[in-house]
Amino acid sequence: MNLNPMRNRFAMLAAPLLLALSACATPFNANVSRFQAELPAPAGQTFAVVPQDPRNAGGLEFAQYAGIVAAQLQKVGYVPAASAQTADLVVQFDYGVDRGRDRLRNNGFADPFWGPGWGPGWGGRWGGAWGPGWGGWGGWGPGWGPGWGGAWGGGWGGGVDVVTVFTSGIDMKIDRRADGKRLFEGKAEASSSSNRLPYLVPKLVEAMFTNFPGSNGETVRISIAPEKKKS
Repeated sequence: MNLNPMRNRFAMLAAPLLLALSACATPFNANVSRFQAELPAPAGQTFAVVPQDPRNAGGLEFAQYAGIVAAQLQKVGYVPAASAQTADLVVQFDYGVDRGRDRLRNNGFADPFWGPGWGPGWGGRWGGAWGPGWGGWGGWGPGWGPGWGGAWGGGWGGGVDVVTVFTSGIDMKIDRRADGKRLFEGKAEASSSSNRLPYLVPKLVEAMFTNFPGSNGETVRISIAPEKKKS
């Protein structure tokens, strides 16, 4: 029996599927919002990273993420302090991911997380999803719905999949220890198919420190590499 025609037919059917799956590996984006006032240019000032949520104090997970933030601060020229009581700058840091939402995704090339109309959604759902420690800062809201209509326009025969989309974020504040003056506030959030904080937090920190400290009052979108899936 000649199986070559069957194999060729399978290859022809598999090619569009593989192409569609490869589109799912495109980077997702982080929205980064930054504000600053009198943040000193790095000139030997010392810093300490502390949890914004007291429940994270002494935690091993927080210590891991604080180390990532500290490494980025050192890259731009600040110096680690022996303790928060002796630091010139006190850096408060928090992180989290929501419980996720099921969304319909086109099997074509449209980005399932950032379709047209996403922008207005930045701002309003974090507090309830993450608990009191986060402080209720911006998340995705009314802008989500209209984005999906535009994202479905094409694709392979109009097929759709149901995927769970998680929204993650970090929050960073820098105060001058001597007088408690707030010098910097920054937030970064991203939507992706991953809810793994050990993967998400370093990527969000990387986005936060891209062109740090940025321009006062700016919100920029920064591309973050997707998580590699195990075969």
